[in-house]
Amino acid sequence: MIPIANPEITDLEKESVMKVMDSGMLASGPRVKEFNDKFAEYVGADYGIATTSGTTALDVAVKATGLEEGDKVITTPFTFIASCNSLLYSGIEPVFVDIDPLTYNIDSYKVLEKLEEDPDIKGIMPVHLFGQPADMDTIMRLARKYDLIVIEDAAQAHGAEFAGEPVGGIGTAGIFSFYPTKNMTTGEGGIVVTSDKEVADNAKLLINHGLTDRYYHEELGFNYRMTDIAAAIGLEQLKKLDDFNKSRRENAMKLTEGISDLNWLVTPKVAEKRSHVFHQYTIRVINGFRDDLVEHLEENGIGYGIHYPRLAYQQPIYKKLGYDSFDCPEAEKASRQVLSLPVHPALSDENINEVIRVLRAFKPGK
Repeated sequence: MIPIANPEITDLEKESVMKVMDSGMLASGPRVKEFNDKFAEYVGADYGIATTSGTTALDVAVKATGLEEGDKVITTPFTFIASCNSLLYSGIEPVFVDIDPLTYNIDSYKVLEKLEEDPDIKGIMPVHLFGQPADMDTIMRLARKYDLIVIEDAAQAHGAEFAGEPVGGIGTAGIFSFYPTKNMTTGEGGIVVTSDKEVADNAKLLINHGLTDRYYHEELGFNYRMTDIAAAIGLEQLKKLDDFNKSRRENAMKLTEGISDLNWLVTPKVAEKRSHVFHQYTIRVINGFRDDLVEHLEENGIGYGIHYPRLAYQQPIYKKLGYDSFDCPEAEKASRQVLSLPVHPALSDENINEVIRVLRAFKPGK
C-alpha cells in the first residue's frame, strides 16, 4: 500500500523529545518560546503564538484580531470545516464566496462583488488550499480599500509564497496547523503568526486563561498552550521543511509529467506569482468517473484522499443554522470531481512510478 500521507519522524525528533523529558519541563516552556520565534521568523512575522491545534489557532486569531459577535467575514466553503467554524465560535457570520476553478482558492473577484453588495462585512479569511496561496495581492488591496481584517488560514501551506512573500505573514494574522499529515508536524499543534503587537498580546492572553500575572486573569481565556514536547518535534521539523517542500514539488512534477496526457483528468495548475508546496496533489476526475477511479486505486493499493466531498454550507450543522442559500457552483463542481494522490516526501521513485502506472491502467467507463 502506498499511503496518501507518511510523516517523517527521525532520531533527531526522538532525541529532542527525550531532552525535554529529561529536563522535567514538559508543559509550555523554553522550547515553545524558541519555536514561536523561529517559526515566526520563517514566515516573516514579528510574533508567533503556538497553540494546541490549527483549530485553536484559528479560534485565537479570530478573537485576537478584534472581530466581534455579529460581524460578517468572507471565506470559502471549499475547506475543512474548522475554517468557518472558528467564526461561529465567536458568533461571527461566515459569508461564503465561490472558488477559482484553477487554484481551488477563494475567487478574489467574487470577493469584490460581495464587498460591493454588503457594506457590513468586516473581514476576509482566505484559505491557502492544498498548499497553493490565494490571490493575496487582490485580497490585501481590497482589505485596505474596505478596512478589513485578513486572517490567513495557511494550515496547509507551510513555506508557500505569494510574489516571494511567505503566506501567513501577509494579512492581519495567519495560522498554521502541525497535524501529522501536514508538511511539517508537532504531533498535534498550531500557531498564530502576526506582526501586530496588539494582536499578539491578545493571542498570548487567550491561550493562557487570560493570565497577565500569576493568578491574575485580565480576560476570558483558554488553555490552548503548546507543550515543550510538541515544540521540540516542531523545531527539528522546521529545519527540514524546505527540503520536505522541495521533495513535494519534485514529486508533483513527476506525477504531472506521467499523467497529464490522460484525457479523463486534470492535473494541478500553479497560478502566477504562487509558490506551491503541494500539501496535496489534487487532480480533477471529469465525466463522473471519480467513484470508479477510487475503486481502481483501492484494488491496486494506492492511497488517496477526497478533500472535500461536502461544502461547508452543505453540512448538517450549517443547514440547521440557515446557511443553505449560498450558490457556489465552482466549489460544488470541485467537490464532486477532486481527488488527491500521494505526493509526500517519503515516496520513492518506484512509488511514484507505481502511482503513474496504476492511473494509466485505469479505463474509464469500462
